[in-house]
Amino acid sequence: MLHIKCPHCGLRSQNEFSYGGDATVKRPELNKEVSDQDWDNFVYLRKSPRGKHLELWQHISGCRQWIKVERDTLTHEIFKTLKANEEAQ
Repeated sequence: MLHIKCPHCGLRSQNEFSYGGDATVKRPELNKEVSDQDWDNFVYLRKSPRGKHLELWQHISGCRQWIKVERDTLTHEIFKTLKANEEAQ
């Protein structure tokens, strides 16, 4: 089992969190025209990286905040966690 350090609540079990996907994906701008091809690329064409990766998680059984987690997808080691509005260095 993973333990994730929520920047708002501290160290918690992964059971309190819900995975939200790749934190590096750039979403289309709101209120802008998006072609069908660009939308398909955004929704379906994703990389499946191996190694260190930045992910979004929501602390659903705690503060309900979205956070960023830098995690190794092979070993599941967590290197750091950040508030959703913080940039990884």
